[in-house]
Amino acid sequence: MASPDSIYWQVNGTHQDHIEMSGLKMSVVLRYGVNDRGEWMIDRNLILPTFRTIPNDTHGSLQHHFNGDWAHLCTVNGQPLTGEKVETVSLSGFMTVRSIYADRGVALVRTLFPSASHPVFCEKYELENTTDRPLTVEFPSLTLSYRTDQEKGVEGSYRLTATFSSSVKEGTFQLKSGEKAWFQVIYAGYKEHDRELILHADRELEARRDFLRQLRNNLVLETPNKVINTMFSFAKIRSSESIFDTQGGYMQSPGGEAYYAAIWANDQAEYINPFFPYLGYQAGNRSAMDSFSLFMRYMNDEYKPLPSSIIAEGLDCFGVAGDRGDVAMVAYGAARYALASGKHGEAEKLWPLIKWSLEYCHRKLNAEGVVTSDSDELENRFPAGEANLCTSSLYYDALISAAHLGKALNKEEKLIKSYRKEAAELYKNIHTYFAREVEGYDTYRYYDGNTVLRSWICIPLTMGIYDQAEGTIAALFSDKLWMENGLLTQSGTSTYWDRSTLYAFRGSYACGARDIATKYLEQYSTTRLLGDHVPYAVEAWPEGNQRHLSTESALYCRIMTEGLFGIRPIALNAFTLTPQLPKSWNEMAIRRVCAFGKIYDIEVKRDKGEHLLVFIKEDNKTVRKYKVDNGKSVEVRF
Repeated sequence: MASPDSIYWQVNGTHQDHIEMSGLKMSVVLRYGVNDRGEWMIDRNLILPTFRTIPNDTHGSLQHHFNGDWAHLCTVNGQPLTGEKVETVSLSGFMTVRSIYADRGVALVRTLFPSASHPVFCEKYELENTTDRPLTVEFPSLTLSYRTDQEKGVEGSYRLTATFSSSVKEGTFQLKSGEKAWFQVIYAGYKEHDRELILHADRELEARRDFLRQLRNNLVLETPNKVINTMFSFAKIRSSESIFDTQGGYMQSPGGEAYYAAIWANDQAEYINPFFPYLGYQAGNRSAMDSFSLFMRYMNDEYKPLPSSIIAEGLDCFGVAGDRGDVAMVAYGAARYALASGKHGEAEKLWPLIKWSLEYCHRKLNAEGVVTSDSDELENRFPAGEANLCTSSLYYDALISAAHLGKALNKEEKLIKSYRKEAAELYKNIHTYFAREVEGYDTYRYYDGNTVLRSWICIPLTMGIYDQAEGTIAALFSDKLWMENGLLTQSGTSTYWDRSTLYAFRGSYACGARDIATKYLEQYSTTRLLGDHVPYAVEAWPEGNQRHLSTESALYCRIMTEGLFGIRPIALNAFTLTPQLPKSWNEMAIRRVCAFGKIYDIEVKRDKGEHLLVFIKEDNKTVRKYKVDNGKSVEVRF
C-alpha cells in the first residue's frame, strides 16, 4: 500500500489482471499486465450504457475494444521507443504506470482513467528526459475512427474514436535534461448528431479527482488494520462510480461488461441503496430514489410480483427465474434507505412502495407462515425450494423497519402494531421452519429438503435473528464452507459468490462473533486488496471470472457501518449503535457519517476490559458520550 487510498505493484515478474472503472456516461474494463520482457500490455473494453444496441435488452450496451499500447508510436532522436521495463503499477481511483527505457534515456508515466461526465476514457503519456543531454521526442497526432452498423443500433450508427494529440501541433519536442513532454489519447463515443468533444486529459483528471475527494472526505474508516481501512476506501469508489446518467434517471448498475443502464431488486434495492445515505454522495442518493421510483411503476392492484430487473434505461423489465423474493428485497431496501436518509419527503414518497411490498409478502406466506418464492437471487443456479431463508429474513427486517418508519411518519397506530405483530410471528416461524442440524451444525436449512450447508445461512444474523448464531458461526468458518476466497455457496462445491461472504462478515459482527469475524475479514481483505486480483470485492467464480461488480463493494462497506459499528436505523433522526470492538483493537472510528440528517463522527475506545467509551462528535466537538459494554446497544437520537 502506498497510502490509505492507494496500492501499487512493484513489478518483479510477469502478471496479468483486470479492473473496471466507470463514469456517468461510460465504463471501461482494463485487462493489463507485464510480459516476460518487462513491457506493458493492455486491452481496453469500452462500454457505453446509453448507446443502446439491438436487441435492446439487459446486455444491449455498445462495447468496443481498443487493444495495445501506444508508446511505441513515439520516437526519441528518430528511434522508436523500445526496451521498456515497467517499474510500478498503482491504483488510486485511476491507474498510473511508471516505466523506464534505459536505451532511450527516458522515463514514461501513463495515467489512465474514465471521464467523470462524458462518454470518454482518457490516457495521458508523459515522457521525461533522464539523461544529461538534450533529446528530440516526437509524438503521434492522428485519429482512429470506427462506425457501427446502423441496423444494430437503437439510434442508428455510432462512432467510436481514439484521438492522439499533444500540446504542440506538430508533436515534436526538444527536451533538456529533466524536462517532460506529454501526449494524450481520448477514446470517445458519438451518436449521429453529437458535437465533437474537445477535451484535455488534465482537466478530465481533475474532475475524476474531485469525484474521488468527495468519497474520501466522507465516511472515513479508522481501525488499527490498514488493509481493512484501505479496502474500505476503495470499496466506496467502486460502489459510487458505477452510476450512469440515463433517460430513466441515475441508474446505479453492477457493471461487469454485462449489466448497465439497468437496476435489480437485489443489487440496487437490497445491497447498495441502504448504504448511500451514510456516504452522503448525492449522486448515490439520487440513484437510489430513481431506482425505487422505477419499481413503483410496477405496483399493481392484483399484487403480481415486481420485476427482478428494470433494463434498457428504464424502458423495459426482465427476469429469468420468476419471483426471486424481489418484493421482499425492495421492501427491505426501501425501508432502510428511507430511515437512514433522514428526509421526511423521501420517506413519504417511498411509503406506498413499502406498504404495497409488505402486503405482497404477507399474501405469499405459506401454511407454515414463511414467505414463498419461485427462486432466490442466484436464479436457480443452486436449489432454493418453495420457500427460502433469504426471502423470509428480508421480509422480517422490512417489517421491523416499516414499523419504525411508520411511527416517524405518524402513520396509523393500528398498521404499525400489525407490522410488529407480523414480525414477531415471522420470527418464530423462521425458527420453526428453517432451524435444523445440518452436517453436524445447529444452524439453518436453506429450504425444506436442504441437507447440506449453504452460505446464506448467515442472513438471519444480519437481520437481528441470533437464535442459531453459535452453530451458524461455527458452520460458516468451518472447512465445509470457508476457503481462501471466502465462503463456498454450498459445501462440497467449488463455487463462491462474494455477496454471501460479505453478508456473513456483517452478520458475524452483529451477533457478537467479532474476533473470529476480524480474523477472517483480515485474511479476505488482504486477498482482495493485495492478492492476484485487486482491489475490490468480486462477483463470483467460476462464473464471470471474478468481475468487479459494484454492489459487492457496497456490501463490504456495510460490514463496517452495520456490523462493526452496529448502526441500525430506528427513526429519521435516530439509530441504535452496537459497537463490536475486537479484542486485538483498542479503538476504532468512522468519521463524517452522513445519515439521519446530520454529519458526525463515531469514536469507540476501550475503557477497561470489555467496557467501551463511545463519542459522537460534530465539527470535532463531542455532542454525545456513552459508556457501554462491548456488543451492547445504545440509542443515538439527534
